[in-house]
Amino acid sequence: MSNPAIKRYLPWVVAIALFMEQLDSTIVNTAIPAIAASLHVTPLSLKAVVASYILSLAVGIPVSGWMADRYGTRRVFSIAVVIFTLSSILCGLAVNVSMLIAARILQGMGAAMMMPVGRLAIIRTFPKSELLMAMNFVIIPALIGPLLGPTVGGLIVHWLSWREIFFINVPVGLAALFLIHRHMPDYRGDAPRPLDFTGLALFGSGAALLSWLLEIFGEHEIGMTPAVILLLVSLSLLVAYAWHANHAAYPLLRLTLFRVRTFRVAVVGGFITRLGVGGLPFLLPLLYQLGLGLPAWQSGLLMMPTAAAAMGMKLLSGPILRRYGYRKVLILNTVMMGLTISFFSWVDTATPIALIVVLGLAQGFFNSLQFSSMNSMAYADIETSDSSMASTISSSLQQMSLSFGLACGSLITSWYLGGLPQTDHLAVINALHYAFLTLGGLTILSSLSFWTLHSRDGESVSKGNLQDMP
Repeated sequence: MSNPAIKRYLPWVVAIALFMEQLDSTIVNTAIPAIAASLHVTPLSLKAVVASYILSLAVGIPVSGWMADRYGTRRVFSIAVVIFTLSSILCGLAVNVSMLIAARILQGMGAAMMMPVGRLAIIRTFPKSELLMAMNFVIIPALIGPLLGPTVGGLIVHWLSWREIFFINVPVGLAALFLIHRHMPDYRGDAPRPLDFTGLALFGSGAALLSWLLEIFGEHEIGMTPAVILLLVSLSLLVAYAWHANHAAYPLLRLTLFRVRTFRVAVVGGFITRLGVGGLPFLLPLLYQLGLGLPAWQSGLLMMPTAAAAMGMKLLSGPILRRYGYRKVLILNTVMMGLTISFFSWVDTATPIALIVVLGLAQGFFNSLQFSSMNSMAYADIETSDSSMASTISSSLQQMSLSFGLACGSLITSWYLGGLPQTDHLAVINALHYAFLTLGGLTILSSLSFWTLHSRDGESVSKGNLQDMP
């Protein structure tokens, strides 16, 4: 943990991989209308392309912690980058929606090993007093992806085709592999546990079925009775996993960690909060392109202020948390996030571009502070021996919440659209406006989950000597 060379280079290694992942995600969101036109489907139906990727993250992440403990962080991280890069090529070669979704699932499996393993390496390298700064340092370069992604994706779609957006990952992936070989530490578990196949089957199938139901229900392709039955089956699988985890010697996700109050509030509160914001990266490009009639490259430009503000906030989150504490910041900031989401319901063809930019800046500012706070506080009272399991649980539920948030956002929009054609710009923009109001209200309500925090919670992370950080 005291090796200065590892401390110096590890944040850059993890940031390059996260940059590739974030760049891919934001480019895909911007290109959704172009992909829909090319493959002859409706844009809202392509939420499966985004949701399948996020869902495969949620299902694959639990295995990544076990793999890192058994095979080492360097090997698993390298394999993850290889899978992500090769599956990106397959996405670019897709000839229909089914092939694209299958490639995105494989891509999500690669990303599932990248995020928690990179986070685990950071947690094991830096002491708690330096953890917040280390995570922010990793995220700042990674946020260049969302900063460039919408614009680069818009320009590529405008001048070339949507297929080229996936091929950008190839040179970035090769650069990441070079850096991993040179600078990635090889941490392993002290006593690698056996893989919980029963837990993986219960948790994975339950989470996958629940997310699939949300997506299919939004397309009205299933009757109410089958939907209710499948919903009960998915919830039963998740309840069965909870029972199994409490009785297994080596559960896939050790739920006893939720007895740690700061971890419980950060993970569960973060899950609820992300349900409100999870659909924004998908819905905002639709608002700009279908509702306002902007081309993809202009829509991409309007997404840049959010990423730029998020980068700036990473430099300020540490001092803010030290000054006001996690409890005050999370309660107030969650409300501000909800209000910002609601304000997008004002955006129409008459809205000045400057006002849209201000809203984007506010969204990036509050979102960044929220995620920095929740992600760092989760490890405030976690023992080092439990860091791998804590990272796995946190990453799994984080991705599940984003998947459910995306499905809920699209479902709400489809419900407000009321069966009207998506070529009707006025109907689309009205539906999106009501969706933003609904999601904003849900986000504001989620602030209640942080009231159980104490005023000094998280001080082991937010305060301390930060002079040794790169």
